[in-house]
Amino acid sequence: MASKESKPIVLICMDGSQYADYAFDWYLQKLHNPDNTVILCNCVEIYTMTAMPMEGAPAVELVSEMLQEQRAAAEKYLNTLVQKMKEAKLHGKVEQCYGPARVEILKIAEKEKATLIVTGTRGMGKIRRAFLGSVSDHVLHHAHIPVLVCRHDQEQE
Repeated sequence: MASKESKPIVLICMDGSQYADYAFDWYLQKLHNPDNTVILCNCVEIYTMTAMPMEGAPAVELVSEMLQEQRAAAEKYLNTLVQKMKEAKLHGKVEQCYGPARVEILKIAEKEKATLIVTGTRGMGKIRRAFLGSVSDHVLHHAHIPVLVCRHDQEQE
């Protein structure tokens, strides 16, 4: 008989893109089980304009304003994910972290003892992936649990 600890914990990577939304919808339609615990994971990378000259108060105020806007957008998306979980009647939670997604996804999966990671992909070719990197590719090769990479229908053509 299976214990409570053996129930699947599914980590779904969400970034607001159509590819992440596709992976979420695919999971709901093809894989979801009401016994699963679902964690929607959103990794926020705060960007600043490092090339911008930092002389004087106007530059500091501009950077501060940009950071506030990014934090507000992250908070708004967090609320969107909470609503998405409620609408889908999912049992679980939303995790929002700050840092590079490729690293943070693996940290959250380990911390939460996830049994599966579901992620979308932009379908970059080998050359673009080599130069730009691919979060889904990194997670696929470095996770210690199964990873399901959902390729968007438009990318399959």
